[in-house]
Amino acid sequence: MIDLKKLTIKKAQDGLRNKEFTSLELTNAYIEEIKKTNENINAYLEIFEDAIDQAKKADEIISKGESKTLTGVPLAIKDNLLFKDHKAGASSKILEGYFSTYDAKVIETLKEEGAVIIGRTNMDEFAMGSSTETSAYGITKNPKAPHTVAGGSSGGSAATVAGDMALFSLGSDTGGSIRQPAGFCGIVGLKPTYGTISRSGLMAMGSSLDIIGPFTKSVEDAEIVFNTLAKEDAKDSTCVLEKDRICEKKEVKKIGVPRSFLKGEGINKETLENFEKSLDKLRGLGYEIVDIDIPLMEYSLAVYYVLMPAEVSTNLSRFDGIRYGLSISGKDVAESYKKTKEAGFGKEAKRRILLGTYVLSHGYYDAYYNKAVKLRHKITEEMKKVFNEVDLIATPTTPSPAFAPGAKASPLEMYLSDIFTVPANITGVPAISIPAGNSSEGLPLDIQFMAPHFGEKLLFEVGKKFEVK
Repeated sequence: MIDLKKLTIKKAQDGLRNKEFTSLELTNAYIEEIKKTNENINAYLEIFEDAIDQAKKADEIISKGESKTLTGVPLAIKDNLLFKDHKAGASSKILEGYFSTYDAKVIETLKEEGAVIIGRTNMDEFAMGSSTETSAYGITKNPKAPHTVAGGSSGGSAATVAGDMALFSLGSDTGGSIRQPAGFCGIVGLKPTYGTISRSGLMAMGSSLDIIGPFTKSVEDAEIVFNTLAKEDAKDSTCVLEKDRICEKKEVKKIGVPRSFLKGEGINKETLENFEKSLDKLRGLGYEIVDIDIPLMEYSLAVYYVLMPAEVSTNLSRFDGIRYGLSISGKDVAESYKKTKEAGFGKEAKRRILLGTYVLSHGYYDAYYNKAVKLRHKITEEMKKVFNEVDLIATPTTPSPAFAPGAKASPLEMYLSDIFTVPANITGVPAISIPAGNSSEGLPLDIQFMAPHFGEKLLFEVGKKFEVK
């Protein structure tokens, strides 16, 4: 019997190549776990009918001695990634029943690798949320604590890994949507440098912020998936050429802590206490911990909630009921638009569309959007200067452990869940969330590391040392 709890990508590779088990047996083991667990957790929206065929094909590749890094490895994908001839709906009624017409670049790569894509996972509608509570298909529960949320927007992807329903999964991160649910679920979540993994075939939320990344059980697994998917792509104009992905830092000696940023309101006491213990652990590993000052970082969340809705307003305008997705007829085109969008979008999507349209409107563009763009550049420059002083920046990933459904009564309370994660998206730097203990109630706690642009190797170096108990 395969021990899914202890399985890593490296162990799976060894097991498959040494014929300890087949990809078909491994895939079936995950499907059996899904059958037992998913009804309560609601991580998967669908198990793909061809998952078994994918596994059989992978076994043929392995038998020929032609296996690659991820051949035969079962994974799950977020519901906003396009997999040709498979459903993809961003957990929204407006795309219910839509089938992808082409493969996202990451899916294309996974197919070339011979990986097994088991199914698509639940998420906040169009990635707008921090708890999957905005999904049109119900909330995803946290496998580590089912009375709490799994986080968001990639809550379903996090839950599949935390609940042993996939060996790894893919999510997207616009303001923390990989790292926050990873923190809540006690697993590893990587947000790569913007431009390292192609966004081609990812349903856009905030085009200047979105990035695809993995959920895994270990930092080594995150490194394996990142190295496999971080390919340049001519179809994505924001994808950086591999020759230009240069990080001058080669090792980590000094880790900076933005102390003033940790004194904000709403940060859980146990989270801060655990963070200090994590810093002590880092000192014990030989790293120098220094206090740093990033004055403009506190404005990252405000900048994000101007820029992101503006991009949402633009990106979601394509869902008009004319070309694809939900379509409700009216007496004329204008009424058809209105009826379709009213029925198809949920409350949070509508809220962000309206907010984005407002900040882009005549008379308010300069007052809000243009100022946010300028401040974003200032924050990025400030971050670059800080990385001249230190090699990594450490903060908690989340301001509190996972919360119960409905606990965040207002949208503003929910938005504060992103306070530590948003700076990495605003500046485009890579960041990783790693498990760092448990609260007094047994809820997972976390730590986040941010590195200079293209400094993923630094994150993996520290992360692998930190996670060793």
